[in-house]
Amino acid sequence: MRYLLVILATAALCAQQPARSAVDGLSMEQFKAHIQGLAKFGDRTVGSAGNREAVAWLEQQLRSYGYTNVVRHRFNSSRGPLENVYATKVGTETPGEMYIVSAHMDGRGGGEAADDDASGCAVVLELARVLAGLHTGRSVRFIFWNNEEFGMDGSGTYVMERFPLQGTPEEPKWLGIIQHDMMLYDHGMPPGAKQAAKADINVEYQARSAKAVESARLAQALKDANGWYARDYPVALGVNMDGTDSIRFQDRVASVSVREAERVTGIVRGSNPNHHQPTDKVETYAEEDFRLGLDAARTTLGALGELVGIRSAAR
Repeated sequence: MRYLLVILATAALCAQQPARSAVDGLSMEQFKAHIQGLAKFGDRTVGSAGNREAVAWLEQQLRSYGYTNVVRHRFNSSRGPLENVYATKVGTETPGEMYIVSAHMDGRGGGEAADDDASGCAVVLELARVLAGLHTGRSVRFIFWNNEEFGMDGSGTYVMERFPLQGTPEEPKWLGIIQHDMMLYDHGMPPGAKQAAKADINVEYQARSAKAVESARLAQALKDANGWYARDYPVALGVNMDGTDSIRFQDRVASVSVREAERVTGIVRGSNPNHHQPTDKVETYAEEDFRLGLDAARTTLGALGELVGIRSAAR
C-alpha cells in the first residue's frame, strides 16, 4: 500500500512539472512592464485616442509573442464602434475545446486605470507570453474586452454573437472563463495605509447563475492551484460575482472572476480609494501590491496546467 501511494504521489508530481516550469517562467519585471505599457495611454476611455492606441498596442504585444491569429473583434457599442482584441493558443490534442482568460482594457477616472484594469490585462498578457512557448492539450483564448466601464457590451456582444458558433473552426467549445479585474490593492476594509496583513486573492462565482455548479468547480480548481503554485497570497472563494465581464457568461458556461477584493462587500463599499480616481496610477502601488498581482497570475496559470494540460515546450 505504501509503495502504491509513493507511485501515485510521484505520478502527480510528474504531471505538475510542466505547469511548475510554466509558473516559474512568470516574470515580475514583465508583469510591471505590461501595466506600465497600458497605463501610458491614460484611462483608455471608450472613443478616445488612448483607447484606440491601447487596442493597437495589445495586438502588437500578442503578435510579438508569436501569435499569428490575433483578431480585432469589432462591435457597435452604446458609445460607437469599438474593438475587443484576442488571440488563441491552439491546443495540440483537443483544439476544439477552450478556456477563455480575460480582462478589460478600458478604464476611467482621470488617472491611468493602472489597477482597473491594466493590472488584469497584465496578468493575461503574462500568461499569453509564457504559454506561447508551450504545448497545451486544449486551446486557450486570451481576450481583452472593451467598454466594460459603460455597459460591458464588448463581452456581451461576444457572447451574443459567438455562443451559437461553438464547435466551428473559429469558435471552439467554451469550457470556462477566468476574468481578471483589479489585481493590485488589498488594504483591508476600511482601507489602511498599507496592505492588509491577511491580504488575499478573491475568486468569485455567481451562486444564483444557471452554471453555478460548474462555476464552483472552476473556482475550486483555482483555489487548489493557488495552494500549489502561489507564494504569498491565498485564495478566498466568494459566491456573488458581479460587476465584471464574466457575468455575461455566467448562465452559459463555468465563469469566475479573480480580483483583489470581493466586489459587493469590498470594492463597491470603498475598499480601494483609487477606484475610478485620478490616483489610479502605477506610482500609487507598492511592491507588495505587485506581488499580489503576480500571485494571481501564478494561480491562474497553475490551474490551467490541469484544465488545459500544459505539456512541454513547443517546437
